Amino acid sequence: MRILLDEDLPRSLGKLLTGHEPETVPRCGWSGVKNGKLLALAATRFDVFLTMDQNIEFQQNLATLPIAILVVEAVSNRIEHLHPLVPEILRELNHIPPKSLRRVKRRPPGDA
Repeated sequence: MRILLDEDLPRSLGKLLTGHEPETVPRCGWSGVKNGKLLALAATRFDVFLTMDQNIEFQQNLATLPIAILVVEAVSNRIEHLHPLVPEILRELNHIPPKSLRRVKRRPPGDA
């Protein structure tokens, strides 16, 4: 999967997404581009938009975009808070259909 990491995610997260092709918003030259336009641009080059923006589904008409969105819910965007979520992120990336929004969050121990 070709994945675009939003500006709110550290570049180092991309290195952990093995088997995929991650890229960052700044490396694409899209820093500061607002979500509506950013998602339209992302849809031309990527399969999945990875973000921590918890309100993205309320800000955009996601049904009109061919790109999937994966929202990460973590304590912060620091890599030490994101690293435990990587296995779940990878699972979602392997199964997320186009035009869908999914969420990944840390589950309490023992919660299936």
